[in-house]
Amino acid sequence: MEDFLQIAGTTFRSRLIVGTGKYKSFEETKQAIGASGAEIVTVAVRRVNITDPNKENLLDYLDPKKFTILPNTAGCYNANDAVRTCRLAREAGIGKLVKLEVIGDDRTLFPDIPATLEAAKILVKEGFAVLPYISDDPITAQKLEDIGCAAVMPLAAPIGSGLGIRNPYNLRIILEHAKVPVIVDAGVGTASDAAMALEMGCHGVLMNTAIASAKNPILMAEAMRLGVEAGRKAYLAGRIPKKLYATASSPLDGMLS
Repeated sequence: MEDFLQIAGTTFRSRLIVGTGKYKSFEETKQAIGASGAEIVTVAVRRVNITDPNKENLLDYLDPKKFTILPNTAGCYNANDAVRTCRLAREAGIGKLVKLEVIGDDRTLFPDIPATLEAAKILVKEGFAVLPYISDDPITAQKLEDIGCAAVMPLAAPIGSGLGIRNPYNLRIILEHAKVPVIVDAGVGTASDAAMALEMGCHGVLMNTAIASAKNPILMAEAMRLGVEAGRKAYLAGRIPKKLYATASSPLDGMLS
């Protein structure tokens, strides 16, 4: 069955997007990403070298012809820095697809929503395809879609927490109204969390810490791939309704008395 994720006019087979931070080495990063089956790989431009060819460069390990490199603005605390970081990535030839992340608080790493909206307006006007990291707020999601963002990326839980989806009800509201892909970003801890996001109807899931900080990142990357695939297939198949009482598995009609 052909079932693809489409973002900003580009088609992807995998619905799993993975980050590149916290690994022991670029070689481990490469192996984990290979095991994940991901086609979109996000990179923190301010933290991981993808622009200086004179230093060890992540792109020496990840073929840009094979992967879509998604530069992100991690570490930015205001709209101006986020916009500047996206422009830097574009000048380095990475492309116009960017993950917009403007942090509002060091302790929780929750997004600064007003600054995110401000930066999104500028970036969309400049021709970027913007994927904004946001709280699980349906109003913010709608505003960013109206601005022209290519997707919305509500958090499942705080970045790196591994708590899984804390508020499925808000995510359902976002899914009901969004006309762009909804990609769960941040807070996933294990494969069942990824499966739950896709079972709900989310179009994809982005993660980093859950894989990179696992005891066996390569094996966890494979588990996440399978979780995403299972969740998506379950969503398309359509689960049975929940019932309080039992229902016989075998038909009762024609039963011998």
